[in-house]
Amino acid sequence: MSALARAKRLQIVAVLLVVATVSLASVAAAQTEEGVANFYSDKFQGKKTSSGEVYDKNAMTASHKTLPYGTKVKVTNLDNNKSAVVTINDRMKRSNPAVIDVTRHAAEELGFAKAGKAKVKLEVEK
Repeated sequence: MSALARAKRLQIVAVLLVVATVSLASVAAAQTEEGVANFYSDKFQGKKTSSGEVYDKNAMTASHKTLPYGTKVKVTNLDNNKSAVVTINDRMKRSNPAVIDVTRHAAEELGFAKAGKAKVKLEVEK
């Protein structure tokens, strides 16, 4: 293969990588999801999450099935329109019917701590 053909091939690969990266970033940034949110039981207080962080019921963190650790998610309670931003630091089981589990503090901010669950909308923060 000539040097010109090799350079052209590398240029095409570079363009494809940039397009793929931008597409993935756009999908993650535009991701929204609706469903039920629960909050963690207090029995997990002080135990390690799957990310290795210690669970703190007073923090603004959450568990999700697929979002990467560290992702900031705006959670909006669709019954009262209250919103809160949480950081994903734990992983939910795929069999869990909820879309997110939040800390007690986040559930209080969202107005569903007494009910235990709420219909919510999730929006990944940019």
